[in-house]
Amino acid sequence: MRYLPLLLLLCLTPAIAQQQEQQPQGQADVPVEQYIRKGWSSLTRSITDCATVHDPKLSGPSVVYVPHGYTIPASLAALRTKCNVRVERLPRVIAKEGDLMPSELKSPGLLYLPHRYVVPGGRFNEMYGWDSYFILLGLLAEGREPLAQGIVENFFFEIENYGAILNANRTYYLTRSQPPFLSRMVDEVYKSINKRDPDAAKAWLDKSMPYLERDHALWTSDAHKAGDTGLARYFDLGSGPVPEMEDDSTYYVDVIKWLLAHPETKTSYLTQSKEGQACASGASAVCANTEYQGWRLTPAFYRSDRAMRESGFDVSFRFGPFSGSTTDYAPVCLNALLYRYEADLAGFYTRLGDDTKAKQWTDAAEARKGAINRYLWDARTGNFTDYDFVHHRRSTYLYATAAYPLWAGLATRAQAASTVRRLRALEHEGGLAMSTTTSGMQWDAPFGWAPANWIAVDGMSCYGYAAAASRISHGFMHSIRENYERDGTLREKYNVADPQKDVEVAAGYKSNVIGFGWTNAAYLKMNGLLFAGRSSDCATTIPARAAR
Repeated sequence: MRYLPLLLLLCLTPAIAQQQEQQPQGQADVPVEQYIRKGWSSLTRSITDCATVHDPKLSGPSVVYVPHGYTIPASLAALRTKCNVRVERLPRVIAKEGDLMPSELKSPGLLYLPHRYVVPGGRFNEMYGWDSYFILLGLLAEGREPLAQGIVENFFFEIENYGAILNANRTYYLTRSQPPFLSRMVDEVYKSINKRDPDAAKAWLDKSMPYLERDHALWTSDAHKAGDTGLARYFDLGSGPVPEMEDDSTYYVDVIKWLLAHPETKTSYLTQSKEGQACASGASAVCANTEYQGWRLTPAFYRSDRAMRESGFDVSFRFGPFSGSTTDYAPVCLNALLYRYEADLAGFYTRLGDDTKAKQWTDAAEARKGAINRYLWDARTGNFTDYDFVHHRRSTYLYATAAYPLWAGLATRAQAASTVRRLRALEHEGGLAMSTTTSGMQWDAPFGWAPANWIAVDGMSCYGYAAAASRISHGFMHSIRENYERDGTLREKYNVADPQKDVEVAAGYKSNVIGFGWTNAAYLKMNGLLFAGRSSDCATTIPARAAR
């Protein structure tokens, strides 16, 4: 189903942020590669720098939290006077996600990490889960192995001390994770270390295994089970509106207005009963804007809104308007990632000489592949899609994540061929759009993003579709260069249907942030792919005759 642009229906004024932050501004005669090279340093954060603690998304005091019982390093304690920052310990040990709810803390704050890391840019001034995978690819492409390894070891620290890999290292993210790329990050760093010191690489891989297994276990927990399908879903253990929307605090009112303007779109997202009240009126800038003309959003909508943010695809109409039914779906992206994760674990244990563990994870991967083929492969349309396990039906919403099974190496040759043909509907002059639906949301048409474009290109390349991979790479790199030549920056997203146009988003995150970590990385990787002709990171599970 296509939705008319929310931009026109709500008559909202687009807000395109002109953030002139620490990211360097390029010039027409400076190559994009040089801009990217300088950009890594400006996006790198150390927990002992005052700029690291600042949260552009929230107002209020700056606080850094360390794990319960953790010895506060002298350099961190110095922030109290150096930056007027509070440094506090968390009130108790966190063994798993949900053990400490953000509402139990007096003030939101930054969670301590021991190593330097790279932030995406702009309002995203912390270390993010899935952003970091793409950033890491860019860092390793430029030989910055220590920084890349430190990012991975920060994730180990999060698992050990904060219960999971978090959406990002802020306390309001303690209830959710992000798409699981840790096994890919470990493999990339392992291969880099292995080139110079095989023994050190093997020891580091052995050290990584308990963290990988704990991270994977999050996605098979009861909260993340997609019914009895054997598949996983996105889920956030919190409730109510998310606090990080303070800098766009009209979002939930915008949702209500749209739903009221479209009664023909049947949802259960609205209520006039007090049961729908998300939080005490005025409790925060976000909570103060959760009611419109007596209407509120239901607790179920907020659960899906939070789950959507765990997916990273916030916001689209992929799982209903504003993805308000996210928790009802087993998404193809998540389950393809978990298949690759399980195949990676099998491969890692083989390298370490543990055949029993290797077989255990091979069996898990095969079981997931069977469930993906049963529920997520649509033979009628010839592509992978999401499955609504509550209503027992496949989604008809064409989305760029249909390419994930190629990247993961689980598609058959016939499935890959059909998927590549179907994805032509998303191709534009400037690369691959997220969908064919113009909803006004940033993760729908006509917008294209680095992670989706790179995963599609990488997967197509590995299955032998060099022409398609080259076409999309050239297109997306054209979008990046077109913007760069116009204003000397790289951005988080692009209008791939018309790269000369600004990105105008109707609701949600309306800015187009300067930085930008994963865009930098995708440009470097695509450029490298065009020179090499084929990806260097193809899954070993790809059918032997798939590449041609």
